[in-house]
Amino acid sequence: MKAVVLHEYGGPDKLAYEDVPDPKAGEGEVLVRVAATSVNPIDYKLRSGSFKAFMPLEFPAILGNDFSGIVREVGKGVSGFAPGDKVMGVADKSDAEMVVAKANALMLVPEGLDLVKAAALPVVTMTGEQLISKGTGIQSGQTVLITGATGNVGRAAVRTAKKAGAVVIAGVRKAKAETAATLGVDEVLALDDASAVEKLGFIDAVADTVGGKTAETLIGKVKQGGVFASVVGPPANAKLHPTVKVVEVVMHPDMTALRGLAEDVVAGKLVIPIDRMVPLAEAGAAQAATEKGGIGKVLLLA
Repeated sequence: MKAVVLHEYGGPDKLAYEDVPDPKAGEGEVLVRVAATSVNPIDYKLRSGSFKAFMPLEFPAILGNDFSGIVREVGKGVSGFAPGDKVMGVADKSDAEMVVAKANALMLVPEGLDLVKAAALPVVTMTGEQLISKGTGIQSGQTVLITGATGNVGRAAVRTAKKAGAVVIAGVRKAKAETAATLGVDEVLALDDASAVEKLGFIDAVADTVGGKTAETLIGKVKQGGVFASVVGPPANAKLHPTVKVVEVVMHPDMTALRGLAEDVVAGKLVIPIDRMVPLAEAGAAQAATEKGGIGKVLLLA
């Protein structure tokens, strides 16, 4: 099969489209012919070597984490899947024509959801869901500020928080305010407007997707006993706020949550924008575009 292979750390040009051996499904695994895989921030962070201190790669490496496709074969002990099924899920080495996934990290594509577009959902929607459910633990009636609310993870976080009955404040740049207002939030806060941020009262929780100075400011807006949850690490000044519980969220496969959010997409209650779809062979250019930021999901068509 063809795959996108990385032989050394470096820029997008280090990604090579080449032949590799076909994978085989082992016990509890499913072999999938990939329809599409998506580009996520972790991909270019691993590629560049910026994460090698705690997530080193063994070369040659195939990147990629989420995908959609058609089941080719099922391994021993697997039930609920059969060859020909349309599926979506998460697995390592998904930037390839075929991928092996653990059966518990895979689900059938809901009726009404396009097979290719389904690849955009797993990582970002489960990350956003867990930022709220596992990170903030927000309850009905409580108030949560979600930074980067118009981003892919942020949109899933907004949907999850609203389903929980929370009062949701979308924290975005002024330029994104109109878009944020369409997400069904209760309030929009321009994070690049210092006076607006200053006027914000104490809130129950912050669900952070942006980090940096913004996070350092907003942790000071969380009430005593409140929660600051983040998918990009704790604020640098977290120790100065000992009464705030800081939670680092790392996504773990949860097919129940993914199924619910995928059904929300089908129902039009959640939109994860897709900026472009390009051939798998153009993974380098796709990563470069994603790394610049400010765009929707980029899908690689296998």
